[in-house]
Amino acid sequence: MKPVSGRKSPVLYLLGILTVLLCPEGLQGCIPPPEVKHGHFTYIQKQTWGTDVVEYECQEGYTLVGEARISCRFFSWSPPAPQCKALCPKPEISNGKLSVEKDQYVSSETVTARCDPGYRMVGSQNIFCSENKSWSPDVPKCEKVSAEVCEAVLKGQKLLQCHPNAMEAKVVLELHKLSLEIEKLEQEKRKLEIA
Repeated sequence: MKPVSGRKSPVLYLLGILTVLLCPEGLQGCIPPPEVKHGHFTYIQKQTWGTDVVEYECQEGYTLVGEARISCRFFSWSPPAPQCKALCPKPEISNGKLSVEKDQYVSSETVTARCDPGYRMVGSQNIFCSENKSWSPDVPKCEKVSAEVCEAVLKGQKLLQCHPNAMEAKVVLELHKLSLEIEKLEQEKRKLEIA
């Protein structure tokens, strides 16, 4: 039996309705794009049976890490949704420097602070940019070391207060050791000259 032209077959019509009602949402098109903390997406292209494309943006004070645009093909989003990471301003450390110098840092990024010679660190040497856009623990300070303390270094005391950096302290200690050996050799030379 031939279908009458201009009229749809009732069986096909019912089959279409059943497919829409019984099939999961993913088979009718893409599932909603992933939500991103501290950000939002905008549809660039939306189709029922084609490719959906969205573009992500972050709130002020956050930066996008990953691809800004993702698309839905074959019922899944690709590449993975980006992240919006907090931005921390460059920590200011008078009389000191950072292991990595930048204007802004991204959350979870860690930097190491070092004090200039003649200054000692008060606080933690390693700090990281936290999710709330601040440094944790607090940004350290570099305080001037008194001349008396630095003179004590020559006698091998309080070495780490004048040189908080382990490498600098090791070099100073080696130089101190070398100066003691030279002093000892000079004393032995004087003894031989007297004898």
